[in-house]
Amino acid sequence: MDHRDLLSGFIRLHILHHAAEGELYGQWMIEELARHGYRLSPGTLYPLLHGLEKKGYLVSRMEREGRTARKYYRATPLGRKAIKLATVKAKELFGEIVPDPRQSKRTGKRSGL
Repeated sequence: MDHRDLLSGFIRLHILHHAAEGELYGQWMIEELARHGYRLSPGTLYPLLHGLEKKGYLVSRMEREGRTARKYYRATPLGRKAIKLATVKAKELFGEIVPDPRQSKRTGKRSGL
């Protein structure tokens, strides 16, 4: 994936968004991210999940089915609060970086950057 440092924040927000909607597990999240053009290996995703859990944004539980164990993640209250704040900030940012076809040229734009 190109621009990993820049896009890793979007990946974390995507994970947190889905974890706030309900439980998720790693392989499902890998497939969901792939639908959006992010190609992550388990070796990349699981450290992200563990990091979000360590910071208090996610909580996990193990579920065994026969010899198979699966770890499920969901957002904590801190994680839900963070995704709400991130949503506000993302809308503000996208309002600046995504042109609104209904508006003509904006005034007051900086030039020479």
